[in-house]
Amino acid sequence: MKRFLLGVAILAGLFLASSQAWSADKLLNASYDVGRELFAQVNKAFVAEHPGVTIDQSHAGTSAQARAIAEGLGADVVTFNQVIDIDFLVSKGLISADWQKDFPDNASPFYSLPSFLVRAGNPKNIKDWNDLVRDDVEVIFPNPKTSGNARYTYLAATAYAKEAFKGDDTKVKEFVTKLFNNVPIFDSGGRAATTTFVQREIGDVLITFESETRGVRREYGDDKFEQVTPSVSLLAEFPVAIVDTVADEHGTRDLAKTYLDFLYTPQGQDIAARNGLRARDASVAAKYKAEFPDIRLLTVEDVFGGWAKVQAEHFAAGGLLDQTYGSR
Repeated sequence: MKRFLLGVAILAGLFLASSQAWSADKLLNASYDVGRELFAQVNKAFVAEHPGVTIDQSHAGTSAQARAIAEGLGADVVTFNQVIDIDFLVSKGLISADWQKDFPDNASPFYSLPSFLVRAGNPKNIKDWNDLVRDDVEVIFPNPKTSGNARYTYLAATAYAKEAFKGDDTKVKEFVTKLFNNVPIFDSGGRAATTTFVQREIGDVLITFESETRGVRREYGDDKFEQVTPSVSLLAEFPVAIVDTVADEHGTRDLAKTYLDFLYTPQGQDIAARNGLRARDASVAAKYKAEFPDIRLLTVEDVFGGWAKVQAEHFAAGGLLDQTYGSR
C-alpha cells in the first residue's frame, strides 16, 4: 500500500501554497499523476546535493495541471508526459516557444510506453491490442480528456489499428470505439485508474505507462499481477520545461534549470530507471537493459504527423477523440 499512501495532491491547497512568499531556493514542480514515487526520490537526491533548497510537488493529469497553471498555479517547472500540454502553456505566454531547445533530447530526459498489466496467470490470455476489443475483456485506463497517460493509450491503440487495418479509417474508428466501450469506468488520472484495477479489483487489464505496470508488479509481486508488453506501442516522452513567467517572478530561474538538468545526470537517470522509466543516458540504459523488454515503438511524428496535427485532428473540440469518446 505504500505507493498509494503518498496521497493525492489537492489543487486548491496548492493554489494557496503558490500564493505564499517565494524565494530563490524554493520550487514548485507540477507533474503528471503517476510520477509521485519518482519525484519523491528525485527531490530527496537533489536536495541532498543542494542543502537549504525546498522542492514542492503537485501531481494530477497533465492537461489539468496545464489549465491550473494558466489559471494561476505558481509552478516554476513542469515535468509532464505530453508535449501538447506544454504547448498549451506556450500559447498562454507562460513558456517560451523554443522550450524544447533548452534541454537535451527535445527536453525529454526519459521515456516510456503504454503497457498492459493483467492479473496473475493472465486468465483472459491477453497478449496484444486486438485482445482488448474482445467481448469478454474489461479494460481499465483513465479519461483521455483529462489524462496524458490515457491519450497515449488512445494514440497507441489507434496506431496499432492503422497498421492492422492498413489505414482503413472506418475500421480504425470501429476498433478504437470498441476498446472505449470495453472500459467500465474512466478515472480522471493514471493513479486513480491503477487504484481501480489493483485495489477495487475492477477490470481484466490495466493500460498505463510501463513504469506504472512495473511499479505495481514490483510492489505486489508476480503472484498478484503480470506485465504484458504488446507487439507494438507508442513512444511516450516526458517533456520538461521552465515556466518562464513564474520562474522570473519568483527569481528561481537558475535553480529551476539546475533542477531539470539534474534529471539528465547519471544519478537522475538511474533514479528514473529504477522507477521503470527508460533512460536516455547510454550507460544507465545498458545497466538496466535486461529489465526492459524489446519492443517496436512507433512515434507520434511518424504515425500522426506530429503533435500539432494530433491536437487539431484528434484532441480539439469535436475531433476524433470526442467522436470516439462520445460514442460510448
